[in-house]
Amino acid sequence: MTPTDSNMMVVREQTPSEALAIVPIQVFVPASQQTTTDTYFEPTPMLQIEGTRETTSETPKQLQETTPKLPPAPTKIHPAAEDAAALLMMARTATYVPKTDPGMPSFSLGLTDSSQEGASTQETEREKSPETATMLEQLDSLVQKLASSAAKGKDESPQIQRETGGESSAKFETPGGINQIPDDMKQKCYIWGTRLKEDANGDTDEYEEICTLIGQGEYILMRMHLASLQAKSDIESQIVSAICLILNQKNEKRFQEQIYCLPPDIVSMALSDHPRGEFISPKMKKEFRVEAYPSFIHFIDRKKLSSHPYIFAPVCHSGHWWLWLINTTKRKCQILDPLHKKAPSDERKDINKFTGYVFSRLITYAGGKPLEKGEKDKEIKASYVKISGQKISYDCAIYVMKWLELIEPENIKKGKYEWDNWPQEEVDHYRVEYASRILFSEMNKQRDRAIRESSAIRLSKPSSVLLSPFCQINSADIETG
Repeated sequence: MTPTDSNMMVVREQTPSEALAIVPIQVFVPASQQTTTDTYFEPTPMLQIEGTRETTSETPKQLQETTPKLPPAPTKIHPAAEDAAALLMMARTATYVPKTDPGMPSFSLGLTDSSQEGASTQETEREKSPETATMLEQLDSLVQKLASSAAKGKDESPQIQRETGGESSAKFETPGGINQIPDDMKQKCYIWGTRLKEDANGDTDEYEEICTLIGQGEYILMRMHLASLQAKSDIESQIVSAICLILNQKNEKRFQEQIYCLPPDIVSMALSDHPRGEFISPKMKKEFRVEAYPSFIHFIDRKKLSSHPYIFAPVCHSGHWWLWLINTTKRKCQILDPLHKKAPSDERKDINKFTGYVFSRLITYAGGKPLEKGEKDKEIKASYVKISGQKISYDCAIYVMKWLELIEPENIKKGKYEWDNWPQEEVDHYRVEYASRILFSEMNKQRDRAIRESSAIRLSKPSSVLLSPFCQINSADIETG
């Protein structure tokens, strides 16, 4: 057999004068692919095309490479998908003549001259019968489904790859995603955020900025603020403010329509200038004015502050936290104190009057109505609500932050709020929860870094502390390398 003969293949064609006729088809193969040695080929499966009485051999590889619109097959494809693909390509061949591609071998089916392939392509497309077009659509759909099924089966056991910070953060994109963070990730985040490192000179990284919440402005937390979430530590005011900002952004009716959590920054600064609740500051010799604290004003949502029926306002003085509940509709104020059921001293009464005045001025500044008119604005009273609270002295801020989320003002009846208090180990665990909630918040511009560096923390061998559902972690539980 000569090289020329080896490039010939026979196709049966039905003509009006006879049932079947043999038409030679010349397939041109590049010189680099031609051989002079005889090669024995295994017979290939035959495929029946509708409308013919005989079968046609499998489409050559060169034809597959030039057939347009064929989806790339996966590495391993189901045999049924291969048959369907071959059938689709053969059916297309009967009605489609491709454009000439200088980089690919050309071929002719005896329908047109190879030099006229480009010009005849559009005419051939227009001459397709409706039956052929329908068949092509069905075959194309079949090939896509089979290939997709085969690819899906191949990907059932993908290899585990190292995750980057961006890939890890994608796991927590939903608003409720914080609730799906596994416990070990929360523990690692707690360790990373609260642990202070000391260098050879004795300096620590307490002033390192590790969290930037994007709300009305950029609210920056340093490592020293997160470190206050360690066990038996008084929690910094910035942590409570961060939780207020996060809650106010939650897409829930409670925070979008009913309750506004007022960040405590301005109130805390005002109390530092009026330490005993004096209306005239002993430092500034002036009364309280909202405009005197411009660095914190932009963290207040004026629209919610003036429109929501309830304002929850955390207050801290002398290391102790309590919560004001302000009903802006009825102009009524109540205090939830984790430690006290009434004002513990006359000084506290004066402080309460002053903070009530501050809240009234803030609401007015935001465009709402004052809690009292005229000079009565300085005589605002708030009754204490009897409620179960803290068991140890360090947990007042934990209770206040949880109350921001859970307290229903309408359930306060006759100055009491009935509920089941948390066990102490659960309160301890809330410190771990708040660290991850802040650092993994979608508002945190440095969230990817927090996830990435928390993931890199290696916990030591399991201990009773780490296995507890209410974990408290210290340096003994960490592999420092």
